[in-house]
Amino acid sequence: MSKKNSKEELLEDQDLKQTEELQEPITEELSIEEQLSADLQAEKDKFLRLFAEFENYKKRTSKERIELFRTAGEEVMQSLLPVLDDFERALNHIEDDKEAEDLRKGVLLIYQKLLTTLEQKGLKEIAIKKGDTFNADDHEAVTQIPAPSKKLKGKILDVIEKGYKLGDKVIRFPKVVIGH
Repeated sequence: MSKKNSKEELLEDQDLKQTEELQEPITEELSIEEQLSADLQAEKDKFLRLFAEFENYKKRTSKERIELFRTAGEEVMQSLLPVLDDFERALNHIEDDKEAEDLRKGVLLIYQKLLTTLEQKGLKEIAIKKGDTFNADDHEAVTQIPAPSKKLKGKILDVIEKGYKLGDKVIRFPKVVIGH
């Protein structure tokens, strides 16, 4: 029996070795699969980060382009404001002259057309009138003069130059005379 036992033991050892050999490739394959899975996950993460970075780049460049157009429009509007002021002065001067009625009508039509075009592009006049309370955040004081009455102290007595906004941004503050 000892021979049989040793043969059986030998066979059992061989079976055990074969079983271990078979299990080793399975664990190697699992670790290869795990490695591939980890590599795939790392590549997915890189892709998602790159995609998010690209989306942020697109948003940033879009905002920069909009800001560029806005500032370019702002510069054009600021350069046209003195032309509007000149039109208003001309209209005030022509109003006194009754002989230049046809000239006044022509100048008024051109002024209104220019003003309408600029308003369509986002230009808005800042509403201000004599007697409004002066606010340093919203108005630019050119000078102070003695107020004709106590009611007009700290109030706007005269508007020298109109103020304008482009969208929500003030591009020129109204220039005013205030009473003290």
